[in-house]
Amino acid sequence: MQKNIIETTEAPAAIGPYSQAVKAGNLIFLSGQIPLDPKTGNLITTGIEDETHRVMKNIEAILEAANISFHNIIKTTIFLKSMDDFARVNSIYASYFTGNFPARETVEVSGLPKGARIEISIVASVD
Repeated sequence: MQKNIIETTEAPAAIGPYSQAVKAGNLIFLSGQIPLDPKTGNLITTGIEDETHRVMKNIEAILEAANISFHNIIKTTIFLKSMDDFARVNSIYASYFTGNFPARETVEVSGLPKGARIEISIVASVD
């Protein structure tokens, strides 16, 4: 199976040995996105609401680079530093979809890259 790398300058550059996204067959796998500003590379730390929006905007930029949208997402994983943020994150996350939500799990973790409080990874379909 051939794999194609998807990259855009509208989302943060990879901070390690990975790609922003990889297309394999009809699936696109987006690496976990944390609230990094793609222009400065700085971590957004102004509150979980701003941080969640930044993550979703980073995801949107990568989806657009792959010529797809939130409608194509079939699975997400949300990693939170604290489940106390769940309700606020969930509300913002939901606002980026129009029905037919993807499958999802949300887990609390002890740490995330660069000290982020949220990270979201996705799997999408091109069909």
